[in-house]
Amino acid sequence: MDNNKIVAALRAVKDPATGQDIIQRRMVENLRIDGQQVNFTLVLPSLNMPKKTDLIFACIDAIKKVYPKAEPNVHSLARPENAHPAKPEVEKPLSHIKNIIAVASGKGGVGKSTVAVNLALGLRELGARVGLIDADIYGPSIPTMLGLQGVRPKIQEVYGVPKMQPLNAYGIQVISIGNIIDPEQAVVLRGPRLAAVLKQFFHEVLWSELDYLVVDLPPGTGDVQLSLVQTVSVTGVVLVTTPQEVAIADAIKAMNMFLLPSIAVPILGVVENMSWFTPEELPDHKYYIFGEGGGKKLAKMAESMLLGQIPLVMGIRESGDLGKPIILHNEPMTKRAFMNIAENTARQIAIRNEYLAPTKQVKVE
Repeated sequence: MDNNKIVAALRAVKDPATGQDIIQRRMVENLRIDGQQVNFTLVLPSLNMPKKTDLIFACIDAIKKVYPKAEPNVHSLARPENAHPAKPEVEKPLSHIKNIIAVASGKGGVGKSTVAVNLALGLRELGARVGLIDADIYGPSIPTMLGLQGVRPKIQEVYGVPKMQPLNAYGIQVISIGNIIDPEQAVVLRGPRLAAVLKQFFHEVLWSELDYLVVDLPPGTGDVQLSLVQTVSVTGVVLVTTPQEVAIADAIKAMNMFLLPSIAVPILGVVENMSWFTPEELPDHKYYIFGEGGGKKLAKMAESMLLGQIPLVMGIRESGDLGKPIILHNEPMTKRAFMNIAENTARQIAIRNEYLAPTKQVKVE
């Protein structure tokens, strides 16, 4: 029996959690052929993982399709993929996603979704593998900003369980309730159903291996925010505000929610949107329409940093409405502003992961 043919056969077997093949997921170790026996270890995140038996039988069937007389011996080994030698292990069901970034604000209208989309695309331009979840269930705007209106996610069955395939826009993977319901349909859901939708976006979508998964949250400190920290381990939060006091006052509430001892999600930094207005005919002039210094004030309160400032530019709004975000255009001022935010966010995440233990999921008592 040929070792390479065995490996090729096992590539047809899918991981129940991600839908990726088990060779790509590095779930097969110690493959040995001894006469008719094919021995290998199947590395699992937990010995109690769902569909474990189906996965083992799928491995056996795949080998027997190539070598009918083979005698496969599959040994199971539990190894949490997020284990860190110097840090305590925490439950991390989405082990193929390295970092989850929540983009939050205290109030609406500050450009949070614009920041989330351009941040995701900026991280992608830095060479990272990036996904984006539109968790603003009541007001999903990501499909419009990425030109995905009317596009439906495809369904793929994995061991009899239907899973959604994320959409793709400009090299990032995307899911939004705006791509599941009709554009004019009102979303009328109570808290438990909101939580269920958010959990589906994490656990029933076939995300590829990602370096960053950006989550665009709705404004405030409600059901979606609580469901997020109960569902996954959030790496950190990017706070979005405008310079004005009204926006800062509400952003402080969002910040304090994530810093509660029972939640304890680090603040990666602050993005100040609509920092100033510069007319095209007066490129050296800055008009601080909404005041100034609000982003620095919030960053200081969060004991974090100002990730960047975004000017008030008509092109940002126009590009979002047209489905091609401003960071994809060769407009030097705005592109540099968003790339600076992406670079600072990536740097803050690297520092956070070096010195802090992974965030624990919030347990409901």
